[in-house]
Amino acid sequence: MDARLNLLTNPVAGKLFKHFNAAGRVIGESTLPAATQELVKIRASQINGCAFCTDMHTKDATAAGETATRLHLVAAWREATVFSDAERAALELAEQGTRIADAAGGVPDEVWANAAKHYDEEQLAALVALIALINAYNRANVIVQQPAGDYVPGMFG
Repeated sequence: MDARLNLLTNPVAGKLFKHFNAAGRVIGESTLPAATQELVKIRASQINGCAFCTDMHTKDATAAGETATRLHLVAAWREATVFSDAERAALELAEQGTRIADAAGGVPDEVWANAAKHYDEEQLAALVALIALINAYNRANVIVQQPAGDYVPGMFG
């Protein structure tokens, strides 16, 4: 299977993703826990049906020491006992932010308030930016039907 458009060699996509990657580095350097960042990226990617990002972020999380049990349960996090209350709040915010078009009122106040109980303003800003950024990556990869399965941690930098 080949992508409809090669985002890795296209000059316009290259310029755009250079900025996306810079934004990702800012988020990565924030105090939002790295494990939480990967869980959020995985959950949004699952919701959006982005196989490429799901592959990438599960492999990156594994390389960073995440357990197989937690990775297998991300899609069913509500019933899983392996996530902290803070991680659960981040996953809920990620779901609501990813499914924003499905909710007439956007992200509910109680979802935001729950996240704000667990994260300070810097972390909340990083979380909001992360949700927006992974959704942008997901949409680009889904639109071009980017194949998944061959990602190796660290291959992009």
